[in-house]
Amino acid sequence: MDQEKVGKFIAQLRREQGMTQEKLGERLGVTNKTVSRWETGRYMPDVDKLLELSGLLGVSVNELLSGERLETPERAAEKAEENLISALSQSDTFGLSDRIAYFKHKWLSEHKFDIGLAVILYLAAVTAALIWVGPAVMAVILLGVGLYGLMRNRMMAYVEKRAFKK
Repeated sequence: MDQEKVGKFIAQLRREQGMTQEKLGERLGVTNKTVSRWETGRYMPDVDKLLELSGLLGVSVNELLSGERLETPERAAEKAEENLISALSQSDTFGLSDRIAYFKHKWLSEHKFDIGLAVILYLAAVTAALIWVGPAVMAVILLGVGLYGLMRNRMMAYVEKRAFKK
């Protein structure tokens, strides 16, 4: 599968439909940057977006992955076979550890506000514990452990859902 060819084809079809990258992205629930990355061949659309993308652009998924319109049934069958073999041979472009690291980083960048809020709440609890001492210290320690566990759990659920998806 030639990603650059596919990207150029997506760009051509998008223009034929009179859509901007931003408009196509809105319809698919992705950013215009993501569409740009597809069109430059840097990335391929996720599998779950291929059917929707092909419908919006008025071609089959087979044509989309081939990077060209397939006029005859024979040509379509030939390309379908090539696309299947290509997809199966490249199914693990990134190793599992790479995917896990990528999605951890992505989760952290998407949840900066939540993490910041948790840190602020924890610092407020530490301040309160310093003022009132006693059992408050144990409560602060438990709060910190709980917040850390909650955030880590949320991140790992996010990573697991995406990194292990086939």
